[in-house]
Amino acid sequence: MSEISREILSVGDLNRAIASSLEERFDTVWVSGEISNFKAYDSGHWYFSLKDEEGQIRCVMFRGRNGQVGFMPQSGDLVEVAANLGFYVPRGDIQLTVQSMRRAGMGGLYEAFLKLKAKLAKEGLFDLQNKRPIPTHPRVIGIVTSPQAAALKDVLSTLARRAPHIPIVIYPTLVQGPDAPAGIISALKAAEKENAVDVLLLVRGGGSIEDLWAFNDEQLAYTIAQSPIPIVSGVGHETDVTIADFVADLRAPTPTGAAELAAPRRDQMLQELDAIMQALLQRVGQRVEREAQTLDQLALRLNHALPDPDRMREQISGWQKRLNQAWLVRVENWKRDQGYFQSQLEMLNPQRTLERGYAVILSKEEHAMHAVRNPKELNTKNAFEVRLAEGQVEVEFAKLGLLK
Repeated sequence: MSEISREILSVGDLNRAIASSLEERFDTVWVSGEISNFKAYDSGHWYFSLKDEEGQIRCVMFRGRNGQVGFMPQSGDLVEVAANLGFYVPRGDIQLTVQSMRRAGMGGLYEAFLKLKAKLAKEGLFDLQNKRPIPTHPRVIGIVTSPQAAALKDVLSTLARRAPHIPIVIYPTLVQGPDAPAGIISALKAAEKENAVDVLLLVRGGGSIEDLWAFNDEQLAYTIAQSPIPIVSGVGHETDVTIADFVADLRAPTPTGAAELAAPRRDQMLQELDAIMQALLQRVGQRVEREAQTLDQLALRLNHALPDPDRMREQISGWQKRLNQAWLVRVENWKRDQGYFQSQLEMLNPQRTLERGYAVILSKEEHAMHAVRNPKELNTKNAFEVRLAEGQVEVEFAKLGLLK
């Protein structure tokens, strides 16, 4: 064939032919490597390269796909991507069109997570009939978390806003690392042994699957399932899911959500009580009106049927007086009951107890505040806070010598 008759391709035609050949040759491939030159454009698309010791390749991940990644990659991150191999015609470069991305090593962890989840589901640990009901009005709330966790501050703030009258007990533990599962189990068993709380909040802030891996521990799952105390799980962000979430009696999307699910709002309780009282008064009023109408009808019938209407009118008048008296007595009883319920609710306010001359001693050990209940907890090493009706003061205890 002469050079004159040979087909001459344009650069664009050649590049398109190469792109078509690559797309037909390769299906979706998994590739691992280190991200470099990462850029996130205003369009929402990601452009970067994957590299290792032997080479590198350009990558693009479009907005519709990268919204499901769950983290923002950075240059230097080790990742695994599922991608289609292609050829970018305008630039003449081979590139990967990434469909999904995960941190390197997450594949094995996720497979272990799915395997344990299937095993525990088969054993019935996730069944709804095994879930313990969360008390609507807990007397004491327990929190299992790290004292240094940011989630603890959010939970305490939420509980103070919603239900300041409910005491709180903190059971400190590690929530990340190889020793965390044993620590969490120990904290749950300590709460079970003390039997001082009505509900437990198991909380931790968000993180990667490695950070939250302590909550995927098998023995921890059995401990949660066997706990006699109802447990609300609030681990990570809304998109984070752990084995502890499936086993717990109630799963909250965040630590703050766990506090909201466990603690009733005090003002809402008062509103509900007032609504019940109003409904009761309305029902009683309606009943009285119906009975009064019935009484009028009977009076009309008596006027026409009985030979002595004057005597019957006197009886009717007496019945009306008795009815009015009974109604007044009943209303007074309702008012007295309402006052009693209001006083009982007010008695639950810890401030009232302090105003009667009592005080509470708070220990500051281990960077946490808790009420001292046992005299053996008092010592001369630490400072304590004495909280009174009109403020608080820090005190220290000293040993007294024997008097001669």
